[in-house]
Amino acid sequence: MNAPTPLPNALPKKRRRISRGWWLKQLHTWHWISAAVSLIGMLMFAITGVTLNHSSIIPAHPQVVQKAGTLAPSLLRLLKATPAEGAPMPAAVAEAVAAQVGLDPSGRTGEWSEDEVYVAMPRPGGDAWVSVNRGTGAIASEVTRQGLISLFNDLHKGRNTGLGWRLFIDAFAAAAILFTGTGLLLLQFHAKHRKKTWPLVGLGFAVPLIVAIVFIH
Repeated sequence: MNAPTPLPNALPKKRRRISRGWWLKQLHTWHWISAAVSLIGMLMFAITGVTLNHSSIIPAHPQVVQKAGTLAPSLLRLLKATPAEGAPMPAAVAEAVAAQVGLDPSGRTGEWSEDEVYVAMPRPGGDAWVSVNRGTGAIASEVTRQGLISLFNDLHKGRNTGLGWRLFIDAFAAAAILFTGTGLLLLQFHAKHRKKTWPLVGLGFAVPLIVAIVFIH
């Protein structure tokens, strides 16, 4: 016995159901993948958002480590001539400095004065610098560590973090945008059966806008 022929109106409805199911499956897949990828990053950025907002009441206990050394006379000659502004230390000098004080100034911008060459080496959660006296060869260095909270706060801001961390922030931001975008589309799919969906979305938009208008001057 032959199966009944579907009614003409039934075919478009069936296609719409198949299309809706396919899109829902894709959205759920990309939503959970982007959630998994950005989960730790979102948690870290949310926590450091709080610590940055209350940084004035969070105690800091900086640790400062100073070291000293002396440049060999054969290398000291390399510092006699004043190079162009911002030139780094000569490679051999930078290598000797790193061996003595544990800070490698290779390739970093140098501040050349009549008496010394100074290299700033800022870092997340602290600071560091090294200098070499051009007359005596005396090496001085200092490393300051502000603690884990300061470290994570600087990671949040991308302060003195270098290219690798900036690329991570870009990748994390892309994953977070994908997560929120697929979440918004999933809200669209389910809003018909959840009447509070768009009022809550509107509230989430209106509250920060009102706070910004009223309280930020």
